[in-house]
Amino acid sequence: MPAPIRNAMTVDVEDYFQVSAFANTIARSSWEQQPCRIERNMDTILALFEQHGIRATFFTLGWIAERYPQLVRRIVAQGHELASHGYGHLRASDQDHVQFAQDVGRSKMILEDLGGQPVRGYRAPSFSIGRDNLWALDVLQETGYLYSSSIYPVKHDHYGLPDAPRFAWRPSGSGGLLEVPVSTVRLGRKNFPAGGGGFFRFYPYALSRWLLRQVNQRDGQSAIFYFHPWELDPHQPRQHGISTKTRFRHYVNLHRTEDRLKALASDFQWDRMDRIYLGTP
Repeated sequence: MPAPIRNAMTVDVEDYFQVSAFANTIARSSWEQQPCRIERNMDTILALFEQHGIRATFFTLGWIAERYPQLVRRIVAQGHELASHGYGHLRASDQDHVQFAQDVGRSKMILEDLGGQPVRGYRAPSFSIGRDNLWALDVLQETGYLYSSSIYPVKHDHYGLPDAPRFAWRPSGSGGLLEVPVSTVRLGRKNFPAGGGGFFRFYPYALSRWLLRQVNQRDGQSAIFYFHPWELDPHQPRQHGISTKTRFRHYVNLHRTEDRLKALASDFQWDRMDRIYLGTP
């Protein structure tokens, strides 16, 4: 019997008040005054991963790293990969070449200084690299990154490039940056999200498990799964003045996420992005 396929477990390390959906509700200038929940939620995640022997990739904001350096060191000390989510959760599509280069360079420098290991991977906030800013991948390569997980091959109202490849590819050709998209399953003529986030909270767990198994068994590929620390936190401060759709997307089934992650940890084999795609020891 062949060995089970190793899938990539990834975490986007940001706090609840930093999500793009709240950008017009929570001013960036007020972030310092918001009650932070990141340490409590990361305690839960790191303990869960340790219990199940999971080594994962943590796409971490530079803003978080600066304020919680001990958290960065814990990630590294427990054998996880430290990767970049940019500095301040600015969408790549809202920046020009110079701004983007400064953002991803600043984040990489902070994380490497604190973590003491090379930062090879990057994930754009809200998967905000698409058809109109593919130049960002060249900037990442010039800044020293080896791979990205920033193009989501789905149709969504806030992101997505539906006709992009579903599995790891090099948009600039041989020798270019490796793009590793979050997992989807092809059903008919459409790609369905299969790799976590809000869909993991919205779908019944059995459906999420089935979708990931399709990636492993039908496609013969590693699945890429992601979630955020705030998705395990049903007691986070509730925001007012947001739309019904935003409220649903952000808060649906927060109380179920931790148990679902425990099931996911047992049902699949997991590893770091760099080990699966770069061959890092």
